[in-house]
Amino acid sequence: MLEVLQYDFIQNALIAGVLISIAAGIIGSLVVVNKITFLTGGIAHSSYGGIGLAIYLGIPVLFGATVFAVITAIIIAIITLKNRTRIDAIIGMMWASGMAIGIIFVDLTPGYNVDLMSYLFGSIVAVSNEDIYYMTILDLFIIGIVVYFYKEILAVSYDSEFASLRGINVKFFYTLILILAALCVVAAIKAVGLILVIALLTIPTYLAETFASKLSSMMIISSALATIFTILGLVVSYLYDISSGASIIMVAVLVLGVVKILKIKK
Repeated sequence: MLEVLQYDFIQNALIAGVLISIAAGIIGSLVVVNKITFLTGGIAHSSYGGIGLAIYLGIPVLFGATVFAVITAIIIAIITLKNRTRIDAIIGMMWASGMAIGIIFVDLTPGYNVDLMSYLFGSIVAVSNEDIYYMTILDLFIIGIVVYFYKEILAVSYDSEFASLRGINVKFFYTLILILAALCVVAAIKAVGLILVIALLTIPTYLAETFASKLSSMMIISSALATIFTILGLVVSYLYDISSGASIIMVAVLVLGVVKILKIKK
């Protein structure tokens, strides 16, 4: 089993898995605490439009997805801050239109016949050195922003009204959290794909809540759990020759199920 570590694509997969897990643990905690899982799901699926546009224009796919996802996050933030009554319909519309845009641009790209399923369900073993560099930059940016604005993000996440009374710009930090979620989604595209990314963001955090007493602890534990799930998922994927993204998520689901069963028995 250890002999596979000599292959570059396996090494890249492991490095990418750790990088993605760190981002997922940090941002997943914010997503769960702020109860914006559905909004993040909308951003994830809408970013497919950026993938299609990037392929059509011949630019790096992750860069195109990043720009599209960030713009989507800002639009969603503006809409949800102004009108929450129809947010489910609006997110559903953006979700569908983003994916439709992506499919149309890919169809319009002459001679492009690459399997797009890897972007939907992940293919971490296909991660390139350039992808790792990009993920590293995204990770450093996410960590830097969260550390620098930790107190403000903490206040907004748990009590936005109190944060507003303290003079914190709640709208700005709410938008910032959604943008960070968008960046995390892009970083995770290669690992678990757009369809399964929400599971990677929420399952480790859901488990971490059991052991953590504060947000910072939740982020650390979530990142550690996501790393474990990713590595075990890669092992399962290699041994049984199945999709890496699906393997990672199923490992996470099984662990969650076991933990909850043991907790109920107690």
